[in-house]
Amino acid sequence: MNGQHVNINEYLKGGKSRLDNLFFRKAMGKFATGVTVVTTKTEEGIHGMTANAFMSVSLEPKLVTISIDNKARMLDKIHKSKKFAISFLAEDQVHVSMHFAGQKKSDEEIEFEEIHNLPAIKGALATIACEVTQSMVVGDHTLFVGKVLEIKVIDGQPLTFYGGKYGRYQPLENAI
Repeated sequence: MNGQHVNINEYLKGGKSRLDNLFFRKAMGKFATGVTVVTTKTEEGIHGMTANAFMSVSLEPKLVTISIDNKARMLDKIHKSKKFAISFLAEDQVHVSMHFAGQKKSDEEIEFEEIHNLPAIKGALATIACEVTQSMVVGDHTLFVGKVLEIKVIDGQPLTFYGGKYGRYQPLENAI
């Protein structure tokens, strides 16, 4: 396998004060993820953003975490509403992800449904409604821990993201 290996101690000896941001992003892009849209509602209306920084935290109580850039407009919206929904996108929802990532304005209208009085993406494979229980600034992002209030799940195939590109999930033939 060809690749680039960086030993942090050697890197720092070479006069570098920190890891290169592009190299770090490239390394993080090697982790395949699903694609989510985080939504909330304030008095100004419905707000959303594409995010892949999501994880489940606890079964008892049921908790999840999302990570929002401290410069993102969505940060203030979640602080205000104290609630959010996470929609796991299906493979046919690339246009939804691109819309909420600000990558492309689509003529297609984004359809919402409601879960626990929160807007969610219609047709998403799973939708989770949450109430913020904690928030903490970590580096240049804020982590929001959400207590799960309601979950909706449908069948389908997920939209994936790897190496800066959208893709499809394909199971391995002989894997358990």
